Amino acid sequence: MKILITDYDFPDLELEQSLYRDAGIEVVTAQCRTEADVIAASEGCHGLLVQYAPVNAAVFQARPNIRIVSRYGAGFDTVNTADAKAHGVWVGNSPDYGVGEVATHAFAMMLSLLRHITFYDRDVKNGMWHFSSAGPIRRVSDMTVGILGLGRIGKRMAHISRNSFKHVIACDPYLLDGDFPSYVERATLNELFSRADAISLHVPLTEETRNIVNKDVLDLMRPGSVLVNTARGPVVDIDALLDTLDEGRLDGAALDVLPQEPPATDARIVQHPRVLLSPHAAFYSVVAEKELRRKAAQNLVDWASNGRPSYVVVEGR
Repeated sequence: MKILITDYDFPDLELEQSLYRDAGIEVVTAQCRTEADVIAASEGCHGLLVQYAPVNAAVFQARPNIRIVSRYGAGFDTVNTADAKAHGVWVGNSPDYGVGEVATHAFAMMLSLLRHITFYDRDVKNGMWHFSSAGPIRRVSDMTVGILGLGRIGKRMAHISRNSFKHVIACDPYLLDGDFPSYVERATLNELFSRADAISLHVPLTEETRNIVNKDVLDLMRPGSVLVNTARGPVVDIDALLDTLDEGRLDGAALDVLPQEPPATDARIVQHPRVLLSPHAAFYSVVAEKELRRKAAQNLVDWASNGRPSYVVVEGR
């Protein structure tokens, strides 16, 4: 068996390569950016391990020997799953790594906004020294936190938020009432955005969730509220978010993910004074990175030995 690691931004691939050596699997590496790059690099390959490279029908048609694609990460939006299913290609991911990291990163960003930490830091460095320099601050324990998407990470976010906020509400139409923790109140999308003082996004990127945070729901948000996104960049209409910030309705926004990564240094989102950014880093800790890589790579080993990956997104044939 031969596999291609299509692209990566890790310092090295020794973890993956040692795993494949032990399994007797040949591995080649590349830094693919387009479907054409993937096609060119994957000659003779039976599987792909993907980070950001796009994989779709063009790849499957050009390389019919490819029978499995595994992606680094819980999300799999860089892989066209409908195309994979149509071509009988297995798709796997690593959905349960870094749950605590993402939730605590979102929580840290949220508290930083609500307590004006980064705004104070900017003011002090600009010569201002006063507790009111960054504007009025409300008491967090009087607030309602809202969570959009109550999967693994959303549930963890709810758990660590419940002792700091007065109420925890969440919107997830795909969960039964019994799957909501007892301390989380179910809300509709509109209820979530109209009632919460702080909202954290934890949804996958699908056609349903693309731009789900748009002008219509942003207009529902309470004056002085904040928004945090550690999910996927395209779930937020960035222009609508920036307009809402400029109108003064929102106190701030914290984004770990953007529709374009990395953004231009002169981009409006980068330059906005009420936006806190991190570089798609919510998943990261030394342990979480190793867990991510091991699980994503193991999918291909398991498929080679057992006929199916450990974490199945699409069943192949």
